[in-house]
Amino acid sequence: MEFVSTRNHKLKTTAAKAIIEGLAQDGGLYVPTSLPLLAINELVGLDYHDLALAILSSLFDDFNKEELSVALDKAYGLFDTREVVPLSTIGDRYLLELYHGPTSAFKDVALTLLPHLLKMAYKQSGCDKKIYILTATSGDTGKAALEGFKDVENTYITVFYPHEGVSEIQYRQMATTAGNNTQVIAARGNFDDCQRLVKKAYNHKTFRKYDKVQLSSANSINIGRLFPQIVYYFSSYLQLVKDGRIKMGTKVSFVVPTGNFGNILAGYLAKKMGLPVLHLICASNDNDVLTEFLDTGVYNACRPFYLTTSPSMDILISSNLERLLYFASGDSEMVKGLMDDLSQNGRYQISEELLKKIQSEFRGYCIKQDEVARLIKEAFENDGRLIDPHTAVAYGAAKKYEEEVPVIILSTASPYKFANNVYACIKERAADEYEAMELLAKTSGMPIPKNLSSLKEMPIRHQEVIDIEDGLKTIERKLQELSHD
Repeated sequence: MEFVSTRNHKLKTTAAKAIIEGLAQDGGLYVPTSLPLLAINELVGLDYHDLALAILSSLFDDFNKEELSVALDKAYGLFDTREVVPLSTIGDRYLLELYHGPTSAFKDVALTLLPHLLKMAYKQSGCDKKIYILTATSGDTGKAALEGFKDVENTYITVFYPHEGVSEIQYRQMATTAGNNTQVIAARGNFDDCQRLVKKAYNHKTFRKYDKVQLSSANSINIGRLFPQIVYYFSSYLQLVKDGRIKMGTKVSFVVPTGNFGNILAGYLAKKMGLPVLHLICASNDNDVLTEFLDTGVYNACRPFYLTTSPSMDILISSNLERLLYFASGDSEMVKGLMDDLSQNGRYQISEELLKKIQSEFRGYCIKQDEVARLIKEAFENDGRLIDPHTAVAYGAAKKYEEEVPVIILSTASPYKFANNVYACIKERAADEYEAMELLAKTSGMPIPKNLSSLKEMPIRHQEVIDIEDGLKTIERKLQELSHD
């Protein structure tokens, strides 16, 4: 399977090289030239490992299938349930629990696998450089990437996160990370600043002289991170078929709390591969740039930025929307023009024809901060479910969606990652996050994930804080160090 850049369809590469590079050389994102159409009937009854093997081997068709199977065993053996992503209920809707991995967030589903994919890509391409992973995080990607790549041979990872822009638990998860190849840096700015920094580094001409080091990414700009997320859309649908809750071919809709558009884009790709999906519902918090775009066709990042209780969605520039624009239009020249407009003017507008095409598959709803607290309380008291603020945004969007089809809500993080905010919605604010965890467990009966319950006693290992303007210098120092090791 070939991959091309969203900004130049003539720029082609293999899956292996796309995974290693992360971002295309022209600043675009890699997309496949075609997607396989799966025989869904043949997938019913497969466990998560075998389902992932069937789907990912069809996408990464130049990888060794036996090696991929071993990689999946290692990745998903780290989860606290054999189901990997259990499907449960919340009222008369379904809840896809994506938080059973080693860092209690949905990013684990892909980031436990990505280091193995990168190793396979190295072998496939014959690359002999050191890999330097640059990652921007709004909270969850950072820890999941650090956990996946720590102590991986010939690999170094730096994570940038917005200073004072993540939750206390997200901060401690990153700051306590061990490993001899990890670096965590708080940058004075927001997530968009951190993401912009990482993208600048990929195309920084000065960095090309460090030819012994290959820059790569663990963000969803990397297809090795994006493609594994396709699997859980199929998994949830097939579970409903297996349990007799729907018949094969029945259309369902997915509600996704969305910031960088990667998670919901994986659902779009699943639909392209044959999954019966009516709508993909984009649920935004107060930073509603995506829902406005889906309503109007205008993407305007020149707007107030809000810090909310769902920090992983506090994003104004959603990278993966670029991929949707390419898939929906097939026009890389147009996409490049829109991205140039965004870079230069902070906004762009698509044609009415393209907007209608996107609206036929997507819906968008904004759930404001004051609604989130009410929804967390309502989910607990009425439905007996403990949900985190991101899931609450999706829960609220599901309630606004009026189509009479089965609805699957993606629950992207454990409520214990935001324990005090959740407990404050249900009862009152606790003294700190750790007391809130204990009180939540006592109130709900839902166990605290082991990776979170031990955080308080772990030593802080990463304390560096920089101005965002110093980010490129910080990256270059690490490139110099890696080049001389």
